[in-house]
Parts: sequence; structure tokens; C-alpha cells
Amino acid sequence: MSRRSRRGRPPSARGPEGSRRPEGQRPPGGPRPQPAPRPHPASSAAATAFEKLTAIQPNERLRLETASSELSMRVMDMFTPIGKGQRGLIVAPPRTGKTMLLQQIARAVLANHGDVAVIVLLVDERPEEVTDFRMMLAKTGAEVVASSNDNPWARHIEITEEVLDRAKRMVVEEKRDVLILFDSLTRMTRAYNNQLTSRGRTMSGGIDSRAFLMPRAFFGAARKAEEGGSLTIVGTALVDTGSRMDQIIFEEFKGTGNMELHLSRELADRRIFPSFDLLRSGTRHEELLFAEEELRRIQLLRRALASRKPVEAMELLLERLRLTNTNAEFLKGLGERS
Repeated sequence: MSRRSRRGRPPSARGPEGSRRPEGQRPPGGPRPQPAPRPHPASSAAATAFEKLTAIQPNERLRLETASSELSMRVMDMFTPIGKGQRGLIVAPPRTGKTMLLQQIARAVLANHGDVAVIVLLVDERPEEVTDFRMMLAKTGAEVVASSNDNPWARHIEITEEVLDRAKRMVVEEKRDVLILFDSLTRMTRAYNNQLTSRGRTMSGGIDSRAFLMPRAFFGAARKAEEGGSLTIVGTALVDTGSRMDQIIFEEFKGTGNMELHLSRELADRRIFPSFDLLRSGTRHEELLFAEEELRRIQLLRRALASRKPVEAMELLLERLRLTNTNAEFLKGLGERS
């Protein structure tokens, strides 16, 4: 009689010296069973409470203008203002200055709004870029959370979800205003695509449609709460990389934010910084973020630049801004000339 028929279990199911293995234990060399991850009770409660908050339109501006020489921030303050609770997308071809721009935004917000918690989230970034961020923001009070591209995709996902969970808890429990700056939605979505073991509906470019679920939830979490507190999220999306997948990811997120800032390869190639495509950039419901007269003059400025090509428009704007110390001075002069 075989050993199997005599005992009812194959030899591989036994432990040393014929003893039975504990239930659920695999033979040596077999895959070790992994328990399903369970969310921390406090985290789950905070997430549930966050979803119940009443989301309202951003109506309180995070001022970016600091020194007169910080032209990027002065331009953003007029053309793509960021309110508390904004959901902003920076659309960036390679080498157009997005890294420097995120650093400038972090410094500007902390300089003007010291009570705002600023978290910089870097996903699948080059190690030297991570070091640069930490050095540049070391004395500002911003927190840099990063998983560089030498880490596995599971680590990218882990820090993404940790940051979002912590930000939600700060809004719910402390009524804090939180700003998350992250680079990038593209690489975050790639990480979630890599984690899917069984394929669902595969879209053009080889990306599973389910890979968008968490990145959409992350980006969509931005809101200003009527009960107090806000979560502002400004992230980057990579375009013109030569990757069909990257383009599909951008198309999926296009229009989901309420602020978009488009960077221009043409301007960057001419070494014109900030390399903003002003005509394609803007903030929804900007009238809630500006005083009436300020809004009127900015709209007048937009109309004046609309008839020009992007390079010409940006060169002209920067030239005029350099002649003034503040945006208020610049807009006042614009109104007088009109």
C-alpha cells in the first residue's frame, strides 16, 4: 500500500519525521502564504470621515508671489492661481522645468502661508533628483517623501497610499490645510499597472484600465471642506516622451483637475523660463480667487496676449514684469495704459 493511501496525505504534506505540517503551511520551496493587508482602524475611520466632508469650490488663494525676481510664481499667481482645495495638473514635456517649478511652489507657499502643511511626493524619480529636492527644501519646512526608481513598484504604491492617508487624517482630525506636490501621475499609474497580476481590459499602449483606479482616487481627493481644512493636490503628467502609455495616461487625466498649467517644449528649447503656454493654461472659477478689479485687469492682459504666438506672448510678459516689483504694480500700470 502506498504511503498516500495509508495516511491519506502525500509525503510532501508532512513535516520532518512524518509529523503533520500545521494547517496552511507550505512545503519547503513552496510559496509562503501572505495575509491580506488590513487597513489600520484609525486610517479607515479617517478615510470614511474625509469622504463625508462637504466639498466646495476653492475660494481662498494660496499666494505664490514672493520676490520680484521669482517670475514663475508671479506668472502663476495671475494665470493659474492655486486655491486651497485646488486639483492642479502640470502638463510637462521632458526638460521643460517641472522639477524646479515644484520646488518653487513649495517654497512660495511656505513663505506666504506658514500654517499650510506641504508634502512633496516623488514616485519613481531619479535618486539624484530626490537628493536635489531634499537639499533645496531642507530649511523650508516642506516634507519630502520619495521612492526612487531603484525601488520596486510595490514601494512606490506604499508611499503613495501612506501620504494620502496621512493628509486625509490631517484634514479630518486637525482641520489643517494640506498641499501635496507630486511627480508624477504618469509614473504613479505605471506602478499600479505593474502590480496587476491578472489582466483586465487592456487599453492602447498596454495599460490595464484598472490601473487608473487608485491614481484617480488620489487626484480626486483634493477638495476644500466646508467644515474646515483643505487638501490641495498639484501633480505633473508627462507628455511627448515617445511612450504611447504615457500619452494614454495623460488623456485619461486631462480635464479631471480644476487647474491646468501647460509647459512648452518650444519655449524651453529657446531657454525661455518659465516655459508656460499661457493660452492653454488656466484655473476654473478663477473669479473666486481674485478681487473684482484684479480679475478685470488679468482678463484684459489675457486678451492682449491671446493674439500673439506662445513664444512672443511669454517674452513680452516677462519683459514687462521685470520692470515692476510686484504683480499689483504691474496690473495697476496695465489698467492705466488701457
